[in-house]
Amino acid sequence: MVDLEKMPDAAPPGKSAEQAEQAGQGEPVRRSDAEGCLAVAIRIPVRVVVLVLVVPVRMVWDALVVAGRFLRDTVLRPVGRALAWLGRAVFVWPLVGLWRYVLVPLAKGVGWLGHVLLVVPAAWLYRWVLTPVGYALAWFFTRVGAVLAAIGRGLYAGLAWLGRYLAVVPAVWLYRWVLAPVGHALAWCGRQVARGVGLVVTGVGFVLYWTVRVLLVLPALAVWRWVLAPVGRFLAVVGREVADALGHAWRVAGHLSLAVGRFLGTLLRWTVAEPARWVYRSVLTPVGHAVRDTVLRPLAEAGRGAGRAARQALATARLTARQARADVRRMLLGEPAEREPLVRREPTPAPARTLEKRTGHETSPPTRG
Repeated sequence: MVDLEKMPDAAPPGKSAEQAEQAGQGEPVRRSDAEGCLAVAIRIPVRVVVLVLVVPVRMVWDALVVAGRFLRDTVLRPVGRALAWLGRAVFVWPLVGLWRYVLVPLAKGVGWLGHVLLVVPAAWLYRWVLTPVGYALAWFFTRVGAVLAAIGRGLYAGLAWLGRYLAVVPAVWLYRWVLAPVGHALAWCGRQVARGVGLVVTGVGFVLYWTVRVLLVLPALAVWRWVLAPVGRFLAVVGREVADALGHAWRVAGHLSLAVGRFLGTLLRWTVAEPARWVYRSVLTPVGHAVRDTVLRPLAEAGRGAGRAARQALATARLTARQARADVRRMLLGEPAEREPLVRREPTPAPARTLEKRTGHETSPPTRG
């Protein structure tokens, strides 16, 4: 497992790795002869518990991080690039090739073929066939139309003469000597009948007019003139006076309410607002400043001190966990060999193997905790 924490520098000569790590954290170097049995008995269980609880979680987290990065770099990113290339190769490039090398040439060929097979023959047919035939038909129908017009004028003149002496002249004689006298007689009889009916209707209307006027109009006019009009004028005067009174009362009430409101506002200002302002300015503000200076700031300082103490305690617990890991590693694997200083956090690759014979003085590659 790759340790992502920053590796400590190499221990100076004459000091162990544990003492150098403690010196790098700013802690005083503890000597083994100053540790008693009670301190060892307490420290070892605490380190074991921390080791059991923290190390598996850290290992799982590191494994998940490495697996995620490996999956992203080796699977997801290449698969995404492959899918993008596959999409271009399967969809984009065939469609572009189809459009460029098939549809466009085919459209040009179809356009040229349509021009050759349709437009050119149609133009030739219009110019050399339809136009001469049209001119010939126009000349023929012009001459035939003139002949037909002359025949039509002769037929129209003959038919007009026959119609005049066979239909018009008899109809005029019939209208003048038969229908006109009969119509005049019928009109005179109608006028006489209409005059008599008009006299009867006029008499009946006159009677109905005076009946309706005497029975309805004159009583209604009397009621309107002597009852409704005086009552309406009285009610209008009463309503106008009531409206004027309401307006005057509304304006007076507005002035009174304005005066009362100003009085109450002045009263509340001098009985509540000004005393409250004076209390806030002269009492609460000095008291608040005193409480801030004597209580809140010391509490804030105490809180910051508690935070620093908690951070120091966490740093001590972290250092204890590291010491516990180092003690367990020494108990299980023994004292580690001296290591060369590592600057990078990533693991360094092992040196390349050669055909030369290994010697006893060859150092092993550094191992990660």
